[in-house]
Amino acid sequence: SLVSDPVVTLRITSTISPFETEKRFMRSITIAEFKGKLEIIVGSPASCMNLALFSTDDKFLQKMDDNDALLGSYHVDNYCKIHVTDTSGQQVDEYNDVSKVQKVEISDDAYEKRTDSARSFMKTRKLGHFNEEDMAKKKAELAAQTEEQKAAADAISVGSRCKVQVVGQPSKLGTVMYVGTTLFKPGYWVGVKYDEPLGKNNGTVDGKQYFECENKYGAFVKPLNVTVGDFPEEDYGLDEM
Repeated sequence: SLVSDPVVTLRITSTISPFETEKRFMRSITIAEFKGKLEIIVGSPASCMNLALFSTDDKFLQKMDDNDALLGSYHVDNYCKIHVTDTSGQQVDEYNDVSKVQKVEISDDAYEKRTDSARSFMKTRKLGHFNEEDMAKKKAELAAQTEEQKAAADAISVGSRCKVQVVGQPSKLGTVMYVGTTLFKPGYWVGVKYDEPLGKNNGTVDGKQYFECENKYGAFVKPLNVTVGDFPEEDYGLDEM
């Protein structure tokens, strides 16, 4: 005797979605139960579904209109397609077009008075910027770091030879070309012209020129990553034959 697999893999499509979904179902469930499972897949109410069975190569086989019949009583093989026609009037991608969703706007004062908002939750538990002690600590740490970077920058002069050491990168030798603040990021920065093309720019960032050098020879690093000293430029033997 021939015994079929109790589970079948089907491809599910619908008139209200452009996507195809692949799911496994028990052949022993009724069409009514099958429609119930399809509700969460296609988003159509079971009472508004008309089902059609297609072969693995998408040829129409038959309608599946007997709610009391078993799924396995139809000629469903693995990777056959079940197409769901929605009769509720929904449109394709109706719930994917956010422009059709009504937006609710609320003033900041009204939002401040709500007790069920994310802001209220954070204020009650003193999280994020509502934790004054933590914010004061972070502010003090930032101020200390800024002061440390400024002190390091004050000790570096333009024209000095230097070694740049950034965590996770090899050491690089170069010449200090710029020291000070920048427009691209807050804090103090040191512009360096490397001896080799190991940089990221030519001394210009976001259209503003801080110094001049060949492209890929320039870089900006934090003062604490720069050591000034007697670092002679290495001879790479470029003049040798």
